[in-house]
Amino acid sequence: MLTIGVDIGGTKVAAGVVDDKGQIVEHTLRPTAADRPDVVAETVADVVRELSAGRTIEAVGVGAAGFVDETRSMIRFAPNLAWRDEPLQKKISDLVGLPVVIENDANAMAWGETRFGAGRGQSHVVCVTLGTGIGGGLVFDGVLYRGRWGMGAEMGHMQVLPGGRQCGCGNVGCWEQYASGQALVKDAREIADAHPEQAKILLGLAGGKIEGEEVTEAARLGDEASLAAFASLADWLGQGMADLAGVLDPGCFIVGGGVSRAADLFIDRARQAFAERVTGHGHRPLAEIRLAELGASAGVVGAADLARLR
Repeated sequence: MLTIGVDIGGTKVAAGVVDDKGQIVEHTLRPTAADRPDVVAETVADVVRELSAGRTIEAVGVGAAGFVDETRSMIRFAPNLAWRDEPLQKKISDLVGLPVVIENDANAMAWGETRFGAGRGQSHVVCVTLGTGIGGGLVFDGVLYRGRWGMGAEMGHMQVLPGGRQCGCGNVGCWEQYASGQALVKDAREIADAHPEQAKILLGLAGGKIEGEEVTEAARLGDEASLAAFASLADWLGQGMADLAGVLDPGCFIVGGGVSRAADLFIDRARQAFAERVTGHGHRPLAEIRLAELGASAGVVGAADLARLR
């Protein structure tokens, strides 16, 4: 049975035809019109039509970066996209004429990794996706935990610093403001502004506008400001996972998302911070912290599999 998985992020729409072994048969990518919900639905419909050509597709699963309701049909709120009570399932289904399941994108990634990736064989898995913000997903005993209203595991919006940075969700001091892609860039920019002598490599690469790719490249070249930004991300990531372990006690954390492509610059320090800060450290088993195996395809694979199991 073939299904289509779609992963809608803050900057792109990724989609693929997926078989029942979690293998992607064909893949495509489009930019996201984050401020235009109707255009996003049309974009999804276009990629579904493209990928359906010459194939029998049973259903479509859509992983969306937002708060999905308990019926898996509506986006109640999206911090980084212009969705407010958006009936996305009906819009897409009407456009493509196929059954459609909407799921939070981090939940889809967590399901994909648990079924086919780094979480295989694990009974208690917490996935943390580091992208523009932080998404999360929980799979316990083979069940994707969604919460009473479908909005569980929004761990990126745990308040870790009262009075801290303003977050797109409307609160301040959220975890994603300190351990995400946007946090990495903010930290690097702040350090470069305050101490340009520490950011010579970064400023030379950026040419006036510092973004994540420049921070990563500069860090690998030894730029002090960029390395400091990654160190801050690692410490906050470890701290957040330690707090989650105190509540959920998982056997495994899986770290994925776009920022994880630079994991060599922060994951060891994050593991150390986790081990030092978890409640009862030294007197309890420590959860493994693994890197996602499916890469950018995890959300597509997970969404497609959830559509198959609808």
